[in-house]
Amino acid sequence: MNQSPELIATSVVTQALGQMSDVMALGQLFADSGFECALVGGPVRDLILDRKIKDLDFTTNATPAEMLEFLTPWADTVWDIGIEFGTIGVRRGSFMAEITTYRSEKYDETSRKPVVAFGESLADDLIRRDFTINAMAVRIPELEFIDLHGGVSDLLRRLIRTPREAELSFSDDPLRMMRAARFASQLGFTPVADVIIAATDMAQRLEIVSAERISDELSKLLLGEFPTAGLEILEGTTLANYILPELPALQLEIDEHHRHKDVYEHSLQVLQQAIDLETTHEPACEPDLVLRLAALLHDIGKPKTRKFESGGGVSFHHHEVVGAKIARKRLIALRYPNDVIDSVCKLIELHLRFHGYGQGQWTDSAVRRYVRDAGDELVRLHKLTRADCTTRNQRRALILATTYDDLEQRIAVLSEQEELQAMRPDLDGAQIMEILGISPGPQVGKAYNYLLNCRLDEGPLGYDAAVSRLLSWWQDQQH
Repeated sequence: MNQSPELIATSVVTQALGQMSDVMALGQLFADSGFECALVGGPVRDLILDRKIKDLDFTTNATPAEMLEFLTPWADTVWDIGIEFGTIGVRRGSFMAEITTYRSEKYDETSRKPVVAFGESLADDLIRRDFTINAMAVRIPELEFIDLHGGVSDLLRRLIRTPREAELSFSDDPLRMMRAARFASQLGFTPVADVIIAATDMAQRLEIVSAERISDELSKLLLGEFPTAGLEILEGTTLANYILPELPALQLEIDEHHRHKDVYEHSLQVLQQAIDLETTHEPACEPDLVLRLAALLHDIGKPKTRKFESGGGVSFHHHEVVGAKIARKRLIALRYPNDVIDSVCKLIELHLRFHGYGQGQWTDSAVRRYVRDAGDELVRLHKLTRADCTTRNQRRALILATTYDDLEQRIAVLSEQEELQAMRPDLDGAQIMEILGISPGPQVGKAYNYLLNCRLDEGPLGYDAAVSRLLSWWQDQQH
């Protein structure tokens, strides 16, 4: 007799866990101590989907204080950094896990953090999980598979659904509305209508969630396999208005003459093309949050700079500079790290620079300055600039790609000849002070910048020529 998909999934999970000796030992420890223990959530889902398990999460009816009593002598290390949320972490050899007391959590109307309350049963814990695909569990050591809300069925149908009414689930934690979009990005699943309707009706509730939690979800969404699907959900439900309001603002009205592209659709296309270039354009890289943020936000300065010209055209003069400033303000508000913000904004500000390259008439000096200005972001800038070509005109697309090939080749040749990535003047600050007989101060910086510009314009000068240039410049400064 053929087994149902649900029975097959149950068998796969329980057999896999039965072979994990550390998991079984942990479950036996809880049982011997008189408590329940179950693997729950993401690990169960990922075992069914045959995805790599990143973290092992367990739930129990034991309180944190009770867990500490029997886990401390058993584990090599126990940490209680999440104890206020009912979570204890353990490490034994290479085995690591987090165990959380059955719980429920919801937001107070005036609070930006969820209020945690301990639950009494596994069933109560599971019904308060975000989605049915994360509301499955396996009791350990019994290896009893628990699926009270049709999680396996939803996995097979690739659906995102809440265990109870979506409004109740999102009221407990409004961030779950974003999480629906994140799982669409990571798994390629589709939220059911009730989830979309509730998220649309309750979008404003996202205002109560901390910026750090929002940016963490946004990053996970962008780093997923299908981020444009997740972004479309954020936009369609109006959640984007409370996360990245600049994104829906890119949907500029297109007049009857089609004098410019839909910037929103263009931005999503650039994002997807940048993702493709992560692996197809050397050097290949892992999913890159900085590149993906820059691709998504590269044109956010266009709404503020759009101008209809008298001849019938549309211009967006300096939108890259304006866009970099808007991006910085938004990413700061979302509490992104400073290094991420700086890198994203540099890429946005430089993303149009290549288009001055024309048919390859840039001088070596211009190429050096391109490399110098890009700095550590040169590889990302290559990928972003290439991704920004979304024209349907195949001839124009080929010309742009060929021209950029030429620029990269010139950079490679000059880099080999001149070590462009370590581009500095021929004399350092100490040498400048010694030659000119001056002490540290503004004049040293001016002399350094003068020699740097000489280096950019002409390439390496050599020591003697650099000294001659410095002395000549210094003489002019005295008049």
